[in-house]
This record gives sequence, C-alpha cells and structure tokens, in this order.
Amino acid sequence: MFIIIKRRVSYIIVFLSFLVVSIQEMYSQQDDTAVKYYEKLFINGKTVYLPIYNKKNRSEEDISSKLADITRDFEDSTWDNVRFNPYRGESITFPFQLTFEGKQFSSPVDRKMVVTSRYGWRRGRPHKGIDIDLWVGDSVRSILDGKVRYVGYHGGHGNTVIIRHYNGLETVYAHLSKFLVKENDEIKKGQAIAKGGITGNARGSHLHLEVKYHGKSINPEYLFEFTDRTEIRSDIVFVTRKWMTPRYHRSTRQSNIVVHKTINDIVLQEEQQKKIYTVKKGDTLYRIANRHGLAIAEICEINAIRKNSVLKVGQQIIITSAQ
Repeated sequence: MFIIIKRRVSYIIVFLSFLVVSIQEMYSQQDDTAVKYYEKLFINGKTVYLPIYNKKNRSEEDISSKLADITRDFEDSTWDNVRFNPYRGESITFPFQLTFEGKQFSSPVDRKMVVTSRYGWRRGRPHKGIDIDLWVGDSVRSILDGKVRYVGYHGGHGNTVIIRHYNGLETVYAHLSKFLVKENDEIKKGQAIAKGGITGNARGSHLHLEVKYHGKSINPEYLFEFTDRTEIRSDIVFVTRKWMTPRYHRSTRQSNIVVHKTINDIVLQEEQQKKIYTVKKGDTLYRIANRHGLAIAEICEINAIRKNSVLKVGQQIIITSAQ
C-alpha cells in the first residue's frame, strides 16, 4: 500500500511541475516584461548580470527605472556619502583579483602627466597616492567610469571627490578648488569632475590621486601606466600585500613594476626572490626587516621563530622580498 501511494504522489508532483512550466511559458510569451537577454556589469566589486527586458509596449523610462531598482538591490552598506572611508576595520585576504573592462584609462589632467611624487615612504610618513602636476583651475577628470560616492572637505586632502568604479576600486581626487559633480552622479571616464587647487595639506598646486580597494591604498602605478599611452597594465591583475603597503616603496622613484596576472606569477617570483641571510654582529630582527623592506612578523612566520627570539651570529634565516 505504501509503495502504491508513493508512486501516485510522484506522478502528481511530475504533473504539477509540467503544469507550472507550461503556465510560465504561456505568460512569458504574452508578458512584455519578459527577459530578452542579460547584461554583464560590475557593481560594488561584484559581477552582476542584469536582465534586459523586451521593450514592447514599454517606455524607455519604465525600463530604466526597473534596471535602477535591480542595481540598488546590489548596493551594500559601504555606499556612504558621509564617511571618507566606510570600510574602516575591514581586513583583506591576499592576493586578490581585480578585473578591468577595456585597455585604457583616461588621463586625470588635460596637460602632459608629470608625476612629481610617487606612492611610498616620504619624509618619514606614508604617501598613499601619487601627485600629478597641474595649475589651479585646470580640469580634473575621472580615470574610469563609475559613480560619485563622496564630495567634501577631508583633512589634509582638502576638497576631495571619491568615485567608486564597477570593479570595486575607488579613486580619490584631492586638493581641489571647485567641485563639478555631486554625490551619486554617474560618471564616464574622461568626464570633468572638479578643478585643481591647493586646498588641504598641499605644497603648491597639484592633483593628489589615490587608488583604493575596500578602504586600503594600492600603488596606482601597479595598475595604470601614467604616461601618454594611458594604458591599464592588464585586464586581470592579482594584488599582493607589497602593492598596498607604502613602506615597501619610495616616493622619490618608481618601483620596479612586475604585474601578477596569475597566481602562478606570484609563486614564481617568490621563489626567485627567496634568499638566505647570515646574521652578523649587531643584527636584530628590526634591523634586518627594515633593511629588506619587510615586516618582522613576515620574517618570523617564514622562519618559524618568535619576535623576541635572540639571533646568533652566523645563524641563517630565509628572507623573501615582499610581494
């Protein structure tokens, strides 16, 4: 008896499933809002496939409104027009991947790009962006498509515009004299967003440009070639701790750029740069770490030693340059 009832239930489920599919197909043929195709977009660092609807008996405004509603569903709590850094306290796992649409970015200035100060250690402090020469009143332009998240005055940055891009990056434009956009404006690359100035902690007129991911700075020159070619270095880039840590770089010179396009690139470079250091008289973990541009914790981890370990003259430890 149980087996017969079980079979009858299975037949009923199959019949109901067929009925539901038939009804869906019937309505999709009649419904002028049926999905026509899906469009790939980058929203808040995520790949999103937005449905594009048939336009029969529907206005462009209706369709745009529907897509806007769907887009808003993917905005997260970090979309903040008040806080300069809404990601405070969030950690990042290295390495992570960035994806770019297109091969070029737009120059942030109309004149020839001259980088006057680079990402890295500068006068005993971290310089978390690059400085590009301009005159007060020159147009400042967005380097990529995106959406304005922040417009306002922020400490040493002075008048600042922050744009979030569809791959999760944010670009910061600082020391501005005049704003040409407002929060939540959709921006195209090359669009003028402000006028250059000397606001905030600035020594002479220049554009201070930062590139951030989840609130933490990335060396802009690792991703973009700031020359007349305005090339994005790769459509796929893996970012390691080295390229998000100013003390591994110097503001007075360009770092040696080796772009990681795959995880294997990172592993291969680590093996090539790994070397053995022999401890000398007077050496400490702090001195060795500082000499090689490493954190003490990194040396301890790779050598399985503690921060308070006493080094012996002649002792050999593994040194791997920061990635």
